[in-house]
Amino acid sequence: MSTWTEKYRPKTFDEIKGQDEAIFKIKLFLKNFGKKKRAIILYGPPGAGKTSLAHATARENNSEIFELNASDLRNKQKLNEILRPAIEQKSLEKENKIILVDEVDGISEYDYGGLSELLRIIETTPYPMIITANDIWSKKFSALRKKCELLPLNEINHEIVTKVVKDISQKENISITDDLTTELIIKSKGDLRAAINDLQTLSKLKDFFAIILDERNKETDIFNALRKVFKEKPTNELLGVFDSVNMSTDDLILWLEENIPAEYKGEELAKAYNLLSKTDVFRGRVYKQQYWRFLVYENIFLSYGIAASKKIAKPGFTAYQKPSRILQIWLNNQKTIYKKSICEKYAQHVHISQKKAMYDFPIIKQVIKSNPLIQKELKLEEEEIAYLNYKV
Repeated sequence: MSTWTEKYRPKTFDEIKGQDEAIFKIKLFLKNFGKKKRAIILYGPPGAGKTSLAHATARENNSEIFELNASDLRNKQKLNEILRPAIEQKSLEKENKIILVDEVDGISEYDYGGLSELLRIIETTPYPMIITANDIWSKKFSALRKKCELLPLNEINHEIVTKVVKDISQKENISITDDLTTELIIKSKGDLRAAINDLQTLSKLKDFFAIILDERNKETDIFNALRKVFKEKPTNELLGVFDSVNMSTDDLILWLEENIPAEYKGEELAKAYNLLSKTDVFRGRVYKQQYWRFLVYENIFLSYGIAASKKIAKPGFTAYQKPSRILQIWLNNQKTIYKKSICEKYAQHVHISQKKAMYDFPIIKQVIKSNPLIQKELKLEEEEIAYLNYKV
């Protein structure tokens, strides 16, 4: 069975929504190919349409697309065996050719010269190269950034995600309410691919829509959700126990991690923690390798799975504790507030990106710290100046 993300992948520029500026710039890149840069990096959050834009670009330009995933090309030898022949041979069926290196995040500078070899290939390729990445600002990609044009893709507007979900629902003959559509959009956080995958997953689970609709108006807090998982017998209804909890999956994992020992001992404890660790493993595969079909397992492990780890129901009251790690994460986040505000002011003043300022902050910090006139010109607040003088 094919995934709906592939089935409904945009095939032309007109079908790509919310990325008009990116489409204009990629057209400009192809028009000027070789005059400035020979490769362009499309970067942005998951589900923004990076790979879809690359495929649409190939179709719009009557080009064959040669696609490879960077995670499979981790050394110089493989790059030479696979990528170099692709740039040395003309297309047999199309007028032109486009080389797509998907998820360049998978290449490591320590993987037998794979990254350095990619840089050399970019210098000589006779065909445009499109490279995609979620995050291109790692230090290891500094040389790659210099070789390529950089094109950020926006997070998809929620109105566009809503329209796509409704269109697919209609084509697949799924009856979905506005309330449930809204829940899907909120959970996707601008990730169109995640929204489509969630829709397909839910459509295959018996009575899952009914479970969500039955719970949608109930403001279940985390404590009640934990009591259901830890104390009640595992049932299909438990699959939706965390849906009405206004909390990210990462935070749910922290709450479960903190409170499992309060209810489970011995073999039960081991089973519960094993399922929690599997959730983390699957979560990593989803985001790093784009295995979106694993999304459904996260929910099953955290709800039904942990509930099934106990041998019998556990009556009585247990006082669940807020995760200590959440407090630590909050404290760490607080430390970056003033750093970000300083970088934002500096970036606007010297006309660079905020990301560039964040990257060079150790140097920028010393420059600003040493000169009160610069602090005044940037209009730094007392708290920001105090942060500069504070030894972090």
